[in-house]
Amino acid sequence: MSRKNRKTRLGRVLLKRKVDEILNDGQDNGTESTEPVRPPATISSDEPVPKKTKWINRQRVLVFAARGTTQRDRHLMNDLKTIMPHGKAENKISRRENLAVINELCEMKNCNKSLFFEARKKLDLYLWIANTPHGPSAKFLVENVSTMQQLRMTGNCLKGSRPLLSFDDNFKKVPHLALLKELFIQVFGVPFHHPKSQPFVDRVVTFSFMDNRIWYRHYQILKEDGALAEIGPRFVMNPIKIFAGSFGGETLWDNPHYITPSVWRRKVAESAGAKYVNRKHQKFTYIANRPATSYPSLPDDDIFEGDIFSLEIIFCA
Repeated sequence: MSRKNRKTRLGRVLLKRKVDEILNDGQDNGTESTEPVRPPATISSDEPVPKKTKWINRQRVLVFAARGTTQRDRHLMNDLKTIMPHGKAENKISRRENLAVINELCEMKNCNKSLFFEARKKLDLYLWIANTPHGPSAKFLVENVSTMQQLRMTGNCLKGSRPLLSFDDNFKKVPHLALLKELFIQVFGVPFHHPKSQPFVDRVVTFSFMDNRIWYRHYQILKEDGALAEIGPRFVMNPIKIFAGSFGGETLWDNPHYITPSVWRRKVAESAGAKYVNRKHQKFTYIANRPATSYPSLPDDDIFEGDIFSLEIIFCA
């Protein structure tokens, strides 16, 4: 059939008949199967659910400080930002601001955790770790701070890698430490498949409880046999209180062994002043108890009296 005939209505009808005849001839020549059609062995609902590679644990931590922090405190805060890819930065706030404002800042930054550094008298550094906006929250006194630049350790790790969190056995036995353990896991643990994280685990963060304080250390995993090298930073957290709410609320736990830094410095000054008082007391006791007359002199003591040069001339002669 020519192309000209195909365009007409009669041509299209004839072409359709020809195609039907070809299809019918092919079915007559083929062998028809008498086996019944069986259903599939498994249905789609029985297949395992594919693993989700999405970022499900959406933990974001707001890391910032109040005005009045020292240079060492700022370096510690920047070190924590570096090793926490899920952390967000924020400008400093005034020390006169109410801490409840931090909940609004976290909501604006789309964060549900917060690390807030607060300095007093340019000497003492306090750390707030809170679950915003419903709580709980904990307040710590940060002591013995050593930043990465101060330590200059040999350890190194990939930036953005996910750490292993290691806790002491005391975090299972003591109730308030169990609460702090869960808070540390949610704050310092990097979520799986975080956009800014790397799919590697090459470092360890340890939390040890000793002397009524929590010791923070950061190590690099060198080998599979457990060899470690410290990276830094390192610091000690002295827990003060645990609150039911975020930056306030009902007090769940109060540290009975906590001594404020001002009281501690006053006791050190008093002990130093006591040394001076004891030394003066010993001097006055010696003056009061010494005898009025000394022991009688020996007869040969006269050889030590007189001019030294004259004695030298006599001995030379």
